[in-house]
Amino acid sequence: MTRDDIIRMAHEAGITYVTGHGVASATFEWLDRFAGLVAAREREACARMVEPVDGSLADEIRARGEK
Repeated sequence: MTRDDIIRMAHEAGITYVTGHGVASATFEWLDRFAGLVAAREREACARMVEPVDGSLADEIRARGEK
């Protein structure tokens, strides 16, 4: 995951960054949404790695996001 990916997900979650102050402004709801986006991205990356070897394991990894 690149820095740009993280920034994009933070913006998607509603987190704002105040330039010059280095302070992120976010509510717990926004942070929870951001964490969910990051986790989903990582789950998908893991699922893609194992899919060629074990498709059912890839499905199980993806299903973790539905719990």
